[in-house]
Amino acid sequence: MPEVQIRKGEPVDRALKRLKTKLEMEGILEEVRRLRSHETPVERTKRKARANAKRGKIRFRFTLPKAGEPTVAPVA
Repeated sequence: MPEVQIRKGEPVDRALKRLKTKLEMEGILEEVRRLRSHETPVERTKRKARANAKRGKIRFRFTLPKAGEPTVAPVA
C-alpha cells in the first residue's frame, strides 16, 4: 500500500495530490473504479487493448536496435 509522509510545513492538499499520483501510477485507482461497477464486455475489451498497447509500447522502447545494427534483417 503506497503511503506519503507529510513534510514539515507542507499543505495537506499537496500531500494528497502526491498520494493520488502514486495511486494512479500503480494502477490502484483504475482497479478500484473497475471493481466498483459492472464492466461490460466492450469496456473489458477496451481496457485489455489499452493494457496491451501500453505493454507493447514499453517492449518496443526497450528493444530498439543499437547504433550500427541493421533495422531490417537482410533477405537471403
